[in-house]
Amino acid sequence: MPGLRVWPRSPAMLLLPLLLEATLLRLGSSSHHPFYNGFYYNHIMNDKGSGQEKVVYFNGAKLIVDTPKDPVYSSSGTNVTLPCQYHYEPDQEAKRKIRIKWSKLRDDYTKEQDVLVAIGKTYVAFGNFQGRAHLRQAGRHEASLVISDVRLQDDGKYRCEVIDGLEDESDVVDLRLQGVVFPYQPPRGQYRLNFHEAERACQEQGAILATFNQLFQAWSEGLDWCNAGWLADGTVQYPIRLPRKPCGGLHLAPGIRSYGPRHRHLHRFDAFCFSSALRGEIFYLDHLAGMTLEEAKQSCQDAGAEIARVGHLYSAWKFLGLDRCDAGWLADGSVRYPIAKPRANCGPEEPGVRSFGFPSQGRFGVFCYKER
Repeated sequence: MPGLRVWPRSPAMLLLPLLLEATLLRLGSSSHHPFYNGFYYNHIMNDKGSGQEKVVYFNGAKLIVDTPKDPVYSSSGTNVTLPCQYHYEPDQEAKRKIRIKWSKLRDDYTKEQDVLVAIGKTYVAFGNFQGRAHLRQAGRHEASLVISDVRLQDDGKYRCEVIDGLEDESDVVDLRLQGVVFPYQPPRGQYRLNFHEAERACQEQGAILATFNQLFQAWSEGLDWCNAGWLADGTVQYPIRLPRKPCGGLHLAPGIRSYGPRHRHLHRFDAFCFSSALRGEIFYLDHLAGMTLEEAKQSCQDAGAEIARVGHLYSAWKFLGLDRCDAGWLADGSVRYPIAKPRANCGPEEPGVRSFGFPSQGRFGVFCYKER
């Protein structure tokens, strides 16, 4: 091009690429690998030239971590073991102390909280897992986590991570609590709860906000509810078994309808709560003339118990088959009764917990709960 001058390259500039290549070749052939720890590996292109990488292992063994592919099921108040083992290929004994780390994950597999870290027989548990979590010392290459006194919040995914020097491998265990999901709205009426109020409302009823997986499981077991409610991840959804016009329309297939994430302070909906197996028992009390709510609370206290919460009643119906056609007060001021075997004069043809709402007056029996 006119006006463009091309300067000739100097001999040094021509030799520079050759010198760089020679230096890299010499480093690559050296027997001294940086950060060598007995498990050195190198990434090379595979023979098929597909662009995929394979790992070639030198002077050591590959670390493998194994966990069950199927979920581990448990319930509130029990002890559970999350299995995790590790081994080497080819088999060998570790030359260093193995570090084992357990973490609880969110549904998107990002870390939610540390659970436990252990080196040898020394371990530290964190947060609400203190005093409840330890490693099972059952044999060679064991990394299983034992959680005692399982709580509703323990439901979820856990990562088992094994660290040997610079080798770090992990796998995931899915802990699922057997429980029941129930829709909840407060005495003030429909769509009155922001996210934080929904969290508190569930906790006050012996439950927690349900996860999407828990709601999906409840839907697959028959839950059909047209009112939208908060879930634990801050989304608002509702389960529909029988499509109908007020519930998303007739043209939509059965499934979980979603409003997506909502503003946790400004938007207001109902809640979907999750409760697991009871740690105590529920029993029914009644007087000939019935009781007011305050009289009902006192009757439970006189019997060495407390007035039952909504989560208690749903759990007793789900896990103990509680069946009572008599309505009774609960702690939130609602009046409900559980039906395991539908029959005439006891509501719809499907099993469930029937509700009379929140009567401002009236006299009923009461459901009491006593901790074991």
